[in-house]
Amino acid sequence: MFDLIKKTLLAGVGAAVVTKEKVQDALDDYVRQGKLKADDARIIAEKIAERGRREFEEMSAQASARAAELFNRHDSAVTARLAALEARVAALEVAANAAANPPPAPTRNGEP
Repeated sequence: MFDLIKKTLLAGVGAAVVTKEKVQDALDDYVRQGKLKADDARIIAEKIAERGRREFEEMSAQASARAAELFNRHDSAVTARLAALEARVAALEVAANAAANPPPAPTRNGEP
């Protein structure tokens, strides 16, 4: 499960890197065409990168919180099942001990 979450987050990081490269390429094209100054392109790229980092951190925190919630819920269910199984085993042990060590059978005169 952790591997799946890790791969998903890494895929998001990879997509962010590709997106950043595409944004940088587009801004470089605008600079070459004279539609944008190099300083303005740098500022825009920094703003886009910062926004992407913030969104990724928020998404990562939400995913972590959700994963923790799911694991805790699963852990509670496992704990409850384990307690029920332990109670059943204890009852079976008592029954097995009683069957293995039966009380002595009474005799007619009450003597063993």
